[in-house]
Amino acid sequence: MNYNQSTTLTRDCPAIMIPAGTHMVIPAGTEVTITQSLGGTYTVMGSGYLARIDSKDADALGFDTAQKTAPIVIDGPVDEKAIWDQMKMCYDPEIPVNVVDLGLIYDCKVIPLEEGGNKVDVKMTLTAPGCGMGGVIAGDVEQRIRTVPGVSDVHVEVVWDPIWNQSMMSDAARLQLGLM
Repeated sequence: MNYNQSTTLTRDCPAIMIPAGTHMVIPAGTEVTITQSLGGTYTVMGSGYLARIDSKDADALGFDTAQKTAPIVIDGPVDEKAIWDQMKMCYDPEIPVNVVDLGLIYDCKVIPLEEGGNKVDVKMTLTAPGCGMGGVIAGDVEQRIRTVPGVSDVHVEVVWDPIWNQSMMSDAARLQLGLM
């Protein structure tokens, strides 16, 4: 969901500065504007900065953080569609389109392991080589894939060949961003 909602932080809140990717703490009592809420994370604008707040810290923004999670099953077959669905829950904090529709996922392979379970190897890129949020976005992809039953290991590699360009976006992404 995209919106501009102002709120006052109820406690000191860890965040990641966008686009640098540096960690910061926004003090309790700070007024921020939530500019994007997608994939369980929040992009907020404060006085002179843009930052990403993780879902586990949503209570500082006044949201419920109770998460119901089922135990993760790491053995058995993997539903590849479920992997792609989880990657579609990952967003660049500055762009309201998921990483799959942005065309950032170049390759996704499921490899059955001899000892049971499956490894998922992902090759992805970013919209800009100097993006400080690359590790954060790749970490989101890894974390989401780990929730898929049958997945026991995940490796996400950020690659730069080919260099990303707007033609790699899905038609839905281009439409959403007003490029069609």
